[in-house]
Amino acid sequence: MDFSPSDDQVLLRDSIRALLAAECTPAVLRAHMSDLPAATPLWSHLGDFAALGVGPTVDLCIVMEELGYVAAPSPFFASACLAAPVLAAIGDPCLDEILAGTTTGTLALAGSDGMWRANSDSHKTFVPDAASADMVVVIGGGVGGADGGNCTVATQIADDARRITTLDSTRPLYNVECATGTPIGTIDPDALDAIIERATVALAAELVGTARRLLDMSLAYAKERVQFGVAIGSFQAIQHKLVDMSLDVERAWSAVYFAAMTLAAADAPDESDGSASRLDCKRAVHVAKATAGIAAKHCAKDGIQIHGGIGFTWEHDLHLFIRRAYASEALLGTTNWHHEQLGDLLF
Repeated sequence: MDFSPSDDQVLLRDSIRALLAAECTPAVLRAHMSDLPAATPLWSHLGDFAALGVGPTVDLCIVMEELGYVAAPSPFFASACLAAPVLAAIGDPCLDEILAGTTTGTLALAGSDGMWRANSDSHKTFVPDAASADMVVVIGGGVGGADGGNCTVATQIADDARRITTLDSTRPLYNVECATGTPIGTIDPDALDAIIERATVALAAELVGTARRLLDMSLAYAKERVQFGVAIGSFQAIQHKLVDMSLDVERAWSAVYFAAMTLAAADAPDESDGSASRLDCKRAVHVAKATAGIAAKHCAKDGIQIHGGIGFTWEHDLHLFIRRAYASEALLGTTNWHHEQLGDLLF
């Protein structure tokens, strides 16, 4: 399997990286904490990439990785990775506005138990960017009952969204009451599972970007921080931490893009064995999210150790990315949960 990006993918990566370097600085993240609309100008640029929500999975992961590197406070994940694929699956005309970036959406799926699976609960939890989204896409139970049939799809405005206190303020999550809504169609449970799997890989790619940012910040600090007359990066203990962090990041990067290419291969028209392909996809997705979660938490833990006392302070930017790392590791299933699911598939 060739992991080398194409020329178009290199151009995509360089373009989004340059954009985010200019438009998504730590100052924007801090302003967004107390004033959510402070990140609105960023979305005016990122909306141009929203069509990737239903585009090639590898291209989507390239953008998500760069968004994770800057911990971008934008509705891209909620709108492009969650809402858009559902609207595409049912052929809803609102999809065009979502893909154009002129309308933002989000997905209300997890019920009271917090699990991202179809259910008949009217109380939806962990809905990302619900308060600022123009449209909330609500997934209900099966037509033939909560445990069978296709899943209902409805839309509503989240007027009563209640924000949840979370570690990461750059991606606000909400509880939303979805007792009323406008039905717009139904979606097959298997198609919904595939959408969530793709979103999980995209989130894993974002985690890789965040982990890489923590590694880069720690490496830069180890080069400039002087103790006992030498840079702390010359200490073997620090070098070992940085090497281990780097290995985890590279391992996670490989797992994520392997999963992205596996999902892309499953969608290929010449795929002969759909059932085997679906199993391969599920395995790859669980490995990607678990490996990315391990890398992000490892880089957060050792990054703060390398930074010493300054890493604990609110004034230092390190904690912005530590928060994103831990929060995203828990979203769409923790590392332990994905390990358990992988174990069930293997044994």
